[in-house]
Amino acid sequence: MYKNNKDFLWGGATSACQIEGGYDIGGKSLTISEMRPFNPKLNRKNLSEVFAYNKQDYIDSIKNDKGLHYPKRYGINFYNNYKEDIALFKESGMNVFRLSISWARFFPKGDEENPCKEAIEFYKNVFTECHKNSIEPVVTIEHSDLPYSIIEKYNGWLNPVTIKLFMKLVKVLFKEFNQYVKYWMPFNEINTVLMAPDSGAGIFREDFKNEHEYLQASYQSLHHKFIAQAEVVKLAHSDYKNIHIGCMVANISTYPIDCNPINVLENEKYQQLMKYFFFDVMAKGFYPTYMLKYFKNNSIVLDISDYDLNLLKENTVDFISFSYYSSGTMGQKNEEVNSSNLVLLGKNPFLKETEWGWQIDPIGLRITLNDLWNRYNLPLFISENGIGVLEELNSDETVDDYYRIDYLKSHIKQLLLAIEDGVDLFGYTMWTPIDVVSASTNEMSKRYGMIYVDYDDYHKGTGKRYKKSSFHWFKNFRKTGKL
Repeated sequence: MYKNNKDFLWGGATSACQIEGGYDIGGKSLTISEMRPFNPKLNRKNLSEVFAYNKQDYIDSIKNDKGLHYPKRYGINFYNNYKEDIALFKESGMNVFRLSISWARFFPKGDEENPCKEAIEFYKNVFTECHKNSIEPVVTIEHSDLPYSIIEKYNGWLNPVTIKLFMKLVKVLFKEFNQYVKYWMPFNEINTVLMAPDSGAGIFREDFKNEHEYLQASYQSLHHKFIAQAEVVKLAHSDYKNIHIGCMVANISTYPIDCNPINVLENEKYQQLMKYFFFDVMAKGFYPTYMLKYFKNNSIVLDISDYDLNLLKENTVDFISFSYYSSGTMGQKNEEVNSSNLVLLGKNPFLKETEWGWQIDPIGLRITLNDLWNRYNLPLFISENGIGVLEELNSDETVDDYYRIDYLKSHIKQLLLAIEDGVDLFGYTMWTPIDVVSASTNEMSKRYGMIYVDYDDYHKGTGKRYKKSSFHWFKNFRKTGKL
């Protein structure tokens, strides 16, 4: 039996663009995530289809002459139901709720002088409600929803002026909410800049002459995000002693496809490029030598000033956060590949997989926790971990999601073992406590939550909330400590 540590944070995570709705309330403008439609013919396992959007598709979404459905504009109507939802979170036993704010609510045009008062009032109400229910809010500032106005006017994160626009937002957030929010993450899965530059950075392939220019622009955009992250740390450490800043990376854990040293080396290189690089810059404060070599070999020349280098070195994060869903294999030749979170990975014959091809690997979470703790010696926070499944509400208004219980139980068991190993882990937020619009496939059908939301992929339904079996299981776990 696990004896609940009263200070450990147990809960769930969401993002503004997947739950809030109210896309046209309070002067809010569209974000890049709200400009991707639901596609009923989508092959969910084919990443090239999942991310097959071009600049014109986004532009066309503004007028929407084709009458397409854009699910993230509606979310699950958290904007109007936050009190009910937060009450359910408390009932489930959650004592932490990781959420994101919508930048486009505060500065719809991106560069206004003053923020919208409606945005300040809304989030203040949400945070107040969290504290009324003994729930610690953990806030991500940008979660894959860059305001389209900033993309249109300034070319997104490729333009360093976006750093200044972002810091204007951060200053408002810290001033207004520092007494409500202790833990902040400037960016969600910052490495998505390289895997999905449109949503991660606001840049589009067709704006560049060739793949090399596109790749260089992606890394330059990423650098600007690194600088923004360091500026946030600097501001927090100088003016707000009660605030802690963490980084958040989409964790991609891989094993060598076999014990051939060639494949072991290939896996190590992959881990460096897709995982450690991001942690190294934000936790250690410098670009590692393997990345400098990569830039040289690929003729990537970034605009990095001495100020940038000093800023990174002097303003490293207070804690490390990451998402963990699955793992895979890597070698020089991967005969069979599966989808994972944002990438394709080699198939591991020892693992089961979800309907989307994501390979379920609870022990990999323990390996990852030990690895990150031993590399960086910073407190760790698991910000996303969960399973997406096609689900329907039963006639008795329940969902018997035993598979989700098995998934959560097996991963929580491994994180508890990691704590016994000596890992400094202070929190865990599942993805998600409640059904949301899927980030990648823009649908309601792919459900992650312990709470069922009665909307279909076209947002037909009552919007009512129903407790799944996993809700009752988690509630019992939080009361008894028994898995």
